[in-house]
Amino acid sequence: MDAQSFAILVLLGSFIVMIFLRFPIAYAVALSSILCLLSQGLPLTTVCQQMVKGISSFSLMAVPFFITMGVLMGSGGISEKLIDLANACVGWMTGGMAMVNIVASYFFGGISGSAAADTASLGSILIPMMVDQGYDDDFSTAVTITSSCEGLLVPPSHNMVIYAMSAGGISVGSLFLAGYLPGALLAGSLMIGSYIISKRRHYPKGDKFSLKNLWKQFWISFWALAAIIIVVVGVVGGWFTATESAAVAVIYSLIVSVFIYKGLDWKGVWKCLESCVDTLSIVLILISTSSIFGYCLTTLHVPDLAAKAIIGISDNPYVIAILLNLILLVLGCIMDMAPIILIATPILLPIATSIGINPIQFGIMMILNCGIGLLTPPVGAVLFIGSAVGKVKMERVVKATLPFYACMIVVLMLITFVPGISMLIPNLFR
Repeated sequence: MDAQSFAILVLLGSFIVMIFLRFPIAYAVALSSILCLLSQGLPLTTVCQQMVKGISSFSLMAVPFFITMGVLMGSGGISEKLIDLANACVGWMTGGMAMVNIVASYFFGGISGSAAADTASLGSILIPMMVDQGYDDDFSTAVTITSSCEGLLVPPSHNMVIYAMSAGGISVGSLFLAGYLPGALLAGSLMIGSYIISKRRHYPKGDKFSLKNLWKQFWISFWALAAIIIVVVGVVGGWFTATESAAVAVIYSLIVSVFIYKGLDWKGVWKCLESCVDTLSIVLILISTSSIFGYCLTTLHVPDLAAKAIIGISDNPYVIAILLNLILLVLGCIMDMAPIILIATPILLPIATSIGINPIQFGIMMILNCGIGLLTPPVGAVLFIGSAVGKVKMERVVKATLPFYACMIVVLMLITFVPGISMLIPNLFR
């Protein structure tokens, strides 16, 4: 075995072993990188240099602002207003509360950008409401956790910013625009699945549709929805960078939550900021340690070797696209979302572009794959949160989620093989 192969074995082998030993991801990434550098006889000062380099990015400054915006909006009484708006839109349908759950997640996802925040915030309200109206608790929880993945696709999403950075400076504005149709397609697919199940189980309908009530709820929710407009229109229109728009959105969210909706007092604001610091510290540690890991992968030419291995299986672009999805789905079962984006993007993106997949389209594919991973054991964070919020055993939740997994896989295949779903809106604004 030559020196390069031995270093790759040390890097990937130690990383996989630590993952199965349930090491925290950041520690596993950092320690395997250090062992790799030691095996090559390289100085450990490289670790510090790459960690600093990994977080020294202007575009990365948008991440803490988007996280802060989501926490402020999520804690400021926005959830109830978006649920009322969703109820006015689709509550009249068969399985109305399931439809409300899915549509509310689409609205709330555009504010929080986090599947975990969506599940915790909306789930704590909607799951008990659904159970009280005769829905099964496992079905209610399954709808909540699967629909929360819409928030990963609907901008603003800090995961899109992380992907744009990892992919070498892709336009954040184009990624934001690319997420709308896939997010709507995912919502529609989940609604179809919910409707079929609701028909079979005779779940109830809500109140009759009222245009007057819809208009009323829209204006009540307008201040919350306007935050999305500020971010997306500001970035796409060239008025702000992603970082500047996120900073403006934080100030706007603070004003709306404290002075307009009055869901937060100043003591609550400080608690939100404490929560943001906790979340941000985790994200930045992951980014900095993943930078070392990415450096090791690059110097050892692992992306090139992976590309040759995958292309060696088949030169059919459809087969390669399916293999890329399978790799991401498997990674999603054992790793969290941010590490997958940071580690897998430099390896898989060149392969995707070599078969004609646009980097923006691949970003949407990756985010949806990671979203599905958040719902799958053994590491699915959103699955655990939903199980805790709904007070349902995880085994029952997984079983109830199986039909919705199928809906999500169908959407993933459509996004993979129909580029227009992701690229239509970015191309229109280009």
